[in-house]
Amino acid sequence: MCNACAVDLRLSGEQERLREELNAWLHEELPWEYGSGLPPRFSDLASEVAFGREWQARLAAGRWVGVTWPESYGGRGLGPADNFVVQEELARARAPELVGRIGVNLVGPTLLAHGTPSQRDRWLTGILPATSLWCQLFSEPDAGSDLASARTVAEPVPEGFRLSGRKVWTSYAQFADWGLCLARTDPEAPRHRGLSMLVVDMHAPGVEVRPLTQMTGEAEFNEVLLDGVVVPAENLVGALGEGWRVAGSTLSHERGVNPRQLVIHMQHAEELLRLAERDGAFANRRLARRLAQAYSEVKLFQLLNWRTLSRIERGAEPGPEGSVSKIYWSEMSQRLHTLAMDILGPAAPLWADAASNPSGGTWQRSWLYYQAASIFAGTNEIQRNVVAERVLGLPREPSGSPRFPGTSAPAATAGTGITGAVTTGTEGGRVQ
Repeated sequence: MCNACAVDLRLSGEQERLREELNAWLHEELPWEYGSGLPPRFSDLASEVAFGREWQARLAAGRWVGVTWPESYGGRGLGPADNFVVQEELARARAPELVGRIGVNLVGPTLLAHGTPSQRDRWLTGILPATSLWCQLFSEPDAGSDLASARTVAEPVPEGFRLSGRKVWTSYAQFADWGLCLARTDPEAPRHRGLSMLVVDMHAPGVEVRPLTQMTGEAEFNEVLLDGVVVPAENLVGALGEGWRVAGSTLSHERGVNPRQLVIHMQHAEELLRLAERDGAFANRRLARRLAQAYSEVKLFQLLNWRTLSRIERGAEPGPEGSVSKIYWSEMSQRLHTLAMDILGPAAPLWADAASNPSGGTWQRSWLYYQAASIFAGTNEIQRNVVAERVLGLPREPSGSPRFPGTSAPAATAGTGITGAVTTGTEGGRVQ
């Protein structure tokens, strides 16, 4: 059997005890009944974020946030499988998602890998308890899928850098204290080599945040205008001109295993089966077949997660195979939600709290949200290029070949180890 493909489905005794410890903590600390309650509905996003800060601070006090981080920064120094267990248990309990997940999942690991000791001491301490929130300033109006074409400029000045440009699809920028920004510091260098990574004070003069309203009616994504923002020299993360490499480190944490998505889709599938039974959908043989397929696809997603986790536990990098998982779960989620709308039938177009709406609009809202699943975390067109070139070894497209709609450059960049399109698309947006 191929060792790289082997899957270990067993938990160690320590991991089982970790699950039991968290389970007991959640029964005591969760703001609602374990596993059956749901977060309250908030009148606005600001109230939701305030609630999220309080919940994350409580989690951090129990050391249930960033468990793979070093103990000196509030973590537990645990491994990937331990983190999988923790995230899986939190999702099973229907615990709120971390409001500071961009800082915890993306910024923190980046600073641990590339930050100076003073940068780590300055910024890491506020991430786990959500006393400071972060956003990711990567995507641009003309450089979303093609991240290497970023045009935001960081001009050297005596104080450090003067930053000017536009970023877009930036999650929770209106609440962020700091932003991790990819900017061009050398316009004459080849496009992958002229980029640097800077930490931006989101309250600094020249930073303007414009919320973007989504199909769901929410506005968690934003456009960020940077007009001559002064960034101190000590806010440079990594070496000057090494922003592309630092960005690759940041985004390598975005794909691969996704325990929260796994558990949520298991919950979605089970809820959908109950809805189908209540509405008599199993009498329709076509819907019954699709329900069986949806449940099977979620179980296959579970196996994909375990395979990647087993690979990481053996000390290997997630690798480009993570693109396979991203394509799979995003399209699986869209099929599952389309099936939900078909089962709802005449109630499918209803919204919010209509009296005849079986789920108070939760399925409708979720269906709208997951239309973006094939865009965020790197568009699926780009992910297919990654799989073709770096997993299957197919030749790259020749210069001048047609591009996928919405892209402006080939996906892969030889010799970089990351793609030319590793931007998140929605800059770390909420995972439902």
